Amino acid sequence: MKRKFWNWIKNQDESGSMMRTIFLNGEISDETWYGDEVTPKIFKDELESGTGPISVWINSPGGDVFAATQICNMLMDYPYDVTVKIDGLAASAASVIAMAGTTVEMSPVAMMMIHNPATIAIGDSEEMKKAVKMLDEVKESIMNAYEIKTGLSRDKISKLMDAESWFNAKKAVELGFADKILFAEGQEGVTGGETEEDIKVGVVMFSRQAVTNSMLSKLIPPKQKTEKRTPVDQLEKRLSLLSH
Repeated sequence: MKRKFWNWIKNQDESGSMMRTIFLNGEISDETWYGDEVTPKIFKDELESGTGPISVWINSPGGDVFAATQICNMLMDYPYDVTVKIDGLAASAASVIAMAGTTVEMSPVAMMMIHNPATIAIGDSEEMKKAVKMLDEVKESIMNAYEIKTGLSRDKISKLMDAESWFNAKKAVELGFADKILFAEGQEGVTGGETEEDIKVGVVMFSRQAVTNSMLSKLIPPKQKTEKRTPVDQLEKRLSLLSH
């Protein structure tokens, strides 16, 4: 059997009632469970082995998107409250699991990251096209989870994913990816009502694309020269020569 990347414990809450807690630490399924009928069933059986509200602690850089989406579905289908608590990192596929929380809480020093799905493909142009189509479909499915939780438009979510966006706890709450900040007594979450400019200004400092562009602008002085491009007619001539 594959190594389990989750761990259940039982403890008592403040009222003395038993509370189940699951810890998701590290990579989500270091081997893909796509086509694996055993591991998902074990997770589902353990989830349904008890009743009542559960807590899900997440500290993960992400991993297998198929595992993450299936866990997300299981948690969303669970008939009791699911409180997600992010104490370190909920990046990539781990952020998808976080969206299943009835309530999502983030430590004030935690981070969340969302980005476009990625894969490795080998083959001819047709295989590459299939890979691109598959990634587009996976992105659409991931966006469904973000859209349900945040209420943001799909266009805004898509742009955030394109930029590989990193959120601290405050920004995650503002955008609707989280509901409150852990250990902040009496703090109410703020969600929705953000304009396109709010999204752009608030997220850009945590965007990989923005950080890269900023660093390059400081390290590489701008060059005042015209980019050389090959005319279309010359390209066509070269292609005709290659085909003979």
